Amino acid sequence: VQLQASGGGLVQTGGSLRLSCAASGSISDYAIAWFRQAPGKDREGVSCINTRGGGTYVPASVKGRFAISRDNAKNTVYLHLNSLTPEDTAVYYCAVVQWGPTCATPQYVHIWAQGTLVTVSS
Repeated sequence: VQLQASGGGLVQTGGSLRLSCAASGSISDYAIAWFRQAPGKDREGVSCINTRGGGTYVPASVKGRFAISRDNAKNTVYLHLNSLTPEDTAVYYCAVVQWGPTCATPQYVHIWAQGTLVTVSS
């Protein structure tokens, strides 16, 4: 499967965005994670979702502001970004991962999509 991330853009502080991760084929067999990488920083996981969407993980660093969801009928996983701050400025990537404790660990990613840039202005 190939993934394509989209939905990034320029938003003001406090704003919201919805990122999409679309699969070239059926996405229903895959757990998906979102990562981000800010300039000069390591890539970090910001959410994961299991194949059916009944299980999600959002790290404490973005919990309460970010949420992940999926629509397997549309072969798409979404990342909902809310209450954005300039510190959220980064390139956001989606990826196929193994559902479990390592789902948000970049070293365990199976397939990467290209990134989509989110810029939050102050």
